[in-house]
Amino acid sequence: MVRDLVRQEMDLQAILSTYSEERGYPPYHPTMMTALLLYAYAQGVYSSRRIARACQRRVDFMAVTAMQKPDFRTISDFRKRHLEALGGLFQQVLRLCARAGMVKLGHVALDGTKVPANASKRKAMSYEHMKKKEIELAAKVAEWFARAEAEDEAEDREHGVDRRGDEMPDWVRDKQKRLEKIRAAKAELEAEAKQQIEAEAAAKAKAPEDDDKPPPGKPWGGRKRPKKNGEPHDKAQLNFTDPDSRIMKGPSGFVQAYNCQAAVDAAAQIIVAHATNNVQNDGAQLIPMVAQIKKNLGRKPAELSADSGYLSEENLSALARARISGYIATGRIAHSAAAPNRRNPSGPRTLAMRRKLDQGGRRSRYRLRKQIVEPVFGQIKEARGFRRFLLRGLSLVPHEWALICTAHNLAKLSRRPA
Repeated sequence: MVRDLVRQEMDLQAILSTYSEERGYPPYHPTMMTALLLYAYAQGVYSSRRIARACQRRVDFMAVTAMQKPDFRTISDFRKRHLEALGGLFQQVLRLCARAGMVKLGHVALDGTKVPANASKRKAMSYEHMKKKEIELAAKVAEWFARAEAEDEAEDREHGVDRRGDEMPDWVRDKQKRLEKIRAAKAELEAEAKQQIEAEAAAKAKAPEDDDKPPPGKPWGGRKRPKKNGEPHDKAQLNFTDPDSRIMKGPSGFVQAYNCQAAVDAAAQIIVAHATNNVQNDGAQLIPMVAQIKKNLGRKPAELSADSGYLSEENLSALARARISGYIATGRIAHSAAAPNRRNPSGPRTLAMRRKLDQGGRRSRYRLRKQIVEPVFGQIKEARGFRRFLLRGLSLVPHEWALICTAHNLAKLSRRPA
């Protein structure tokens, strides 16, 4: 099915147009490579080495490639070269699902999940620690340079100036590189803090009464607010491996991660919109996701449910203006107590939403949320084993998440009733 869909139904012009002429050894056909990647992702095989191994050992992969066996470097280079175009296939697959009657837009559930980045949180360092480490390492490097110079002079006297005993030791070079890396990260945090202070000053000029609030719609991406003198907060962190990723709170503790969004249609658990960012809070994602649903399918859902992370007067007003019946939780239910543990409602629309959910009780449409969107994250993470991004940086991981969502929809399409 995947092979035939890619060959007959999908527009691959964005990929094919990059090949102008054949040079050297005849290349693998881009259509075949696209079908191979989509099928592999739908089967939960993401590593280029595992895909290459499957082309040699698995009959289903041999059927996709017509017995061709691209090596892992070819697969990796093709994915890297066409990652944006492959992520862009999401809309085409979504429309195929709609044509098959699998998308109704009667009820859409929205949620976010924290997907670990291709980086360890142990490779992050706070600004406070950077300042201490910079002084400490600078002193060590200076001490070692002095010691190296003294040793060089002693060895020159012992061996002569033309002997190899005057080379700088490796342990000095390594510490010097680490010091340079820490200084670069420190400068990046300082530049970001300066931008945030300037943005606050501009927002304050427009609305002086919001003196201690960040500019609306400008979250700090999980970072601590800068000091008033423009210096980064001492707890502001930067990861050396993937600087765009952030420390985020997940179900099992804090992880170095990205926040992946998915809007899922109730009819067949088809993902109708997706997004990836590095902000812990989900609130600012609701309005863009609704706009993306309209862009992808040409119409808006009749109903939308989301958890309390999306609750705000602005989001409720946006749903009302779009004439979408919203069901957004006003707080978490405390499982150990009889009474609900809700945040203090503020604003008329929040109070109205609380009354709406209370009146619905167990029959409220909000109950659909956990049986629509939560299983999709379970299928992606558990059934297909996508536990961590392979790529790094906000320029790449959104396209990788788009490819994951495309593969999910393809897997659903392949299992549709005849």
